[in-house]
Amino acid sequence: MARSFHNKILRVNLTKGTVTVEEPGVVYLRRNMGGWNIIADILLREVPQGADPLGPENKLIFAPGVLTGLPISGASRSAVGAKSPNTGAFGAAEAGGFWPAQFKRAGFDALIVEGAADKPVYLWIKDGQCEIRDASHLWGKGAKETEATVRAELGDERVELAMIGPGGENLVRYACVMHGLKDAAGRTGMGAVMGSKKLKAVAVRGTTNLEGADHPTIQAMARRAAQEVKEEKRSAWASKAGTGGLELQGGILSGNMPIRNFRDGEFPEITGLEFVMDKIGVRMEGCWACAVRCKKVVQAQAPYQVDPDFGGPEYETIGSLGSTCGVSDIVAVSKANEICNDYSLDTIGTGVTIAFAMECYENGLLTKEDTDGLDLRFGNGDAMIQMVEKIGRREGLGGILAEGLLPAAAKIERGAEVYAVHAKGQAQPMHEPRLKRGLAIGYAVSPTGADHCHSLHDTGLITPNDEGFMPNGQLRNMGAIEALKLESLGPEKVQASIYNTMNSVMQNCLAICTFTGWSLRELADMTRAATGWDVSEWEILKVGERAMTLARAFNVREGFTPDDDKLCPRSYSPTQGGALSEGGIDEAELRQAMHTYYGMMGWDRQTGVPTADKLYELGVGWVTEYLPK
Repeated sequence: MARSFHNKILRVNLTKGTVTVEEPGVVYLRRNMGGWNIIADILLREVPQGADPLGPENKLIFAPGVLTGLPISGASRSAVGAKSPNTGAFGAAEAGGFWPAQFKRAGFDALIVEGAADKPVYLWIKDGQCEIRDASHLWGKGAKETEATVRAELGDERVELAMIGPGGENLVRYACVMHGLKDAAGRTGMGAVMGSKKLKAVAVRGTTNLEGADHPTIQAMARRAAQEVKEEKRSAWASKAGTGGLELQGGILSGNMPIRNFRDGEFPEITGLEFVMDKIGVRMEGCWACAVRCKKVVQAQAPYQVDPDFGGPEYETIGSLGSTCGVSDIVAVSKANEICNDYSLDTIGTGVTIAFAMECYENGLLTKEDTDGLDLRFGNGDAMIQMVEKIGRREGLGGILAEGLLPAAAKIERGAEVYAVHAKGQAQPMHEPRLKRGLAIGYAVSPTGADHCHSLHDTGLITPNDEGFMPNGQLRNMGAIEALKLESLGPEKVQASIYNTMNSVMQNCLAICTFTGWSLRELADMTRAATGWDVSEWEILKVGERAMTLARAFNVREGFTPDDDKLCPRSYSPTQGGALSEGGIDEAELRQAMHTYYGMMGWDRQTGVPTADKLYELGVGWVTEYLPK
């Protein structure tokens, strides 16, 4: 029976120069599905406790899921994971584009890269074969030149690359892995891990059609979704202008969009960042086989020349390199986005770190001597762009900022840490936990540090539907049936946060894009049709719960405690003006919410350590040997 997986994991040891293929078995694949679960499984079993994230003992895992590569909207997606050099904790990031589908079609379910090469290399994977190739001539090149050079060498323009630019090579701790020129596995510093292994790129080309065990059902679901997108019944907001492509003033008025390093509440200049496609848009594009064309492509000539080959800025980038830095020129933001993509830098980490430096500068903790003459004030778009380049090249102050927020604050000293906006050392995304208390819970407890993708955005949960139930159908179908108060950090909010995270992380395992709007029932149907397994909605939700618990177990093993499940000082105080000027999260309430979260997850209510009973219930009792006795 044709299925959507191969039962083959590719292992490449760069120290020894060896390539092997393992067959984990269908029980392993059904229990884990892909993504976060495979990453956490390998990190716990194979990476020694206390290993240097940038040392050869760390392992870099590319983990698509059982849905990756199917010809259906949202299914060209994959996770990249390792011990994070940015947080020292579980690291994972997801990306779409064309690389994930090509990798699965090349005949593998995952890739484990271990050891480190003594000189730059890249991997060439095609239809079941893998070769380690010299990449000395590619080292130092940006993503665009790297992609063009490798495609020319291999004689195939359809080759897709997961790669790093100078940011990854120079071990910027929030460097990302670029999938092509427009799609980034952005968070937790996976590009730095790739650079530490001297691995420049993973080039893939696959010609195997993955149709699934029940191809007619997959086809019917794909056609229905495409028609619903066309009729604007599914993901209409995404297809029009992507994230952040339309009006942004609502985010300022509500307090959600960060301004000047999350300090301020008012930004009348926001109009300069709105309606991107009307100003500099070229077209909308999409990932492989996806009807939801949510990706902006922009181009400009002045005041900066912006290359459309790098796509365009999405909401997180518009916020991090724009309003968070006080910059209101969308062309400047687009240019900075281009440089980040070419250098393989996470735009969130880069923008928030520059905003931190700007606040230090305005408060006299940094001077022009420290910035090599840059006037690093909020709003200076040209200085922001130059600092992106300095970070990528580790020049001057850029070398300090490349170490991440907390190490940079420690280096600057004089109280600089109060300006670092993060959770577990990872820069906070562009959604304000002082407004969305579900995010406060999610950011604090997340194993990867502050992350908006698997945390609850609860502003849309406060108004009951016509029957008086929770307005969010996904959460309601899981059992969170009552509308929630926005300011609440009580047990009902914790319950909804957990259900939301289970659902989101499950999608990181399957792996499927959340922008396609597939319901839980549809995802169960799709997984059955893809694999031939008799899975249920319950079973795939447990996949998400298992992933969160495995990631928690890894962090516990690495020494993380409940003291690390918190927000930064700024989140406990109000903004200067604006909607949150009388806001601020109650630290004691959030701490209580953490312990409630532990209890609901089956972790020890006081220590946050997953209990043996919960681990056995999830089918991963073997994890107990890696936890404190």
